[in-house]
Amino acid sequence: MAGIGTPDLIIRHGASPHAYSLRPSEAAALEKADLVFWVSEGLTPWLKSRLEILASKAQVVELMKADGTVELPYREGATFANHDDHSGIDDHSGIDPHSWLDPENGKVWLGVMASELSKIDPSNADLYFQNAAAGTREISETVARINELLKSVHGVKFVVFHDAYQYFERRFGISVSGSILAGDALAPNPARLIEIRGQVAEMGIGCVFSEPQFNPGLVASVLQDAGVNTAVIDPQGIELELSMDLYPQMLERIAKEIAACGEE
Repeated sequence: MAGIGTPDLIIRHGASPHAYSLRPSEAAALEKADLVFWVSEGLTPWLKSRLEILASKAQVVELMKADGTVELPYREGATFANHDDHSGIDDHSGIDPHSWLDPENGKVWLGVMASELSKIDPSNADLYFQNAAAGTREISETVARINELLKSVHGVKFVVFHDAYQYFERRFGISVSGSILAGDALAPNPARLIEIRGQVAEMGIGCVFSEPQFNPGLVASVLQDAGVNTAVIDPQGIELELSMDLYPQMLERIAKEIAACGEE
């Protein structure tokens, strides 16, 4: 939309998408919208009913349903040693919604956005598609830099705070062996912590990652003086300035943190 207009952001920057209360200004923006993009009901289950009520006159586009979007099923268990079988990938009830962490999905969605914007504003269609093409090139350049950054840590094993990164892992060949949380914002049970601690000790885990919005004490409880490196990765760009460059910056920053922690 650069050079044409500025979209409204419904979930404020830095907030968790999984549970959220709309501010009056955000609800008003939905009511006025001609077009609404959202990732999926799996990421923001609370939003579906709000869209039906507040954005009933708008064209609503669920990006995860766009043709060409890469989808991965949720993994089960604290450790991911046996998750190379994708026989369940078509089970949409169990699709992992953290799909923006695959930059190929970002490219697909730029095309979808340009197409949908052009339908409601055909006079600016050329500019929408030019902007989408520029954004696609920027993502491709970012992917090339990330591949260089991560060359040195291929084969290093990592543990993450919650299982949100498999799209990034599979795109860039990163080996994540397990997660501390079973899902988004769920407290781990003692058995899961024991399993993860065993994984850290037995499999030579190179680094354990926490996230800005979660309790760092849980990471400490898993490590228990295990001598493992720790770092923070941010799958939402919470610590970055809200701008048109946020998406490629977020992807590259994740890669830099992984590379730095894995090389220590």
